[in-house]
Amino acid sequence: LSFECLDSKTNFLFVKHNSIDAKTIFNKLRENNILVRYFDKPRINEYLRITIGTPEEINSVISALKNILK
Repeated sequence: LSFECLDSKTNFLFVKHNSIDAKTIFNKLRENNILVRYFDKPRINEYLRITIGTPEEINSVISALKNILK
């Protein structure tokens, strides 16, 4: 889906998209009742923090992201 993902040793991913800003993706996911973290801070305002959940939750996130990125 053209995301850059930083290395992680935790239960979440820190990702940014190559062409859509993080705040836009955050807001569109929120409209779909999918909550991720967005930090409006220098150096990390291009990233989203996505916690790894159940397989069903992950499938919902992936499906919503595919629709957003169309």
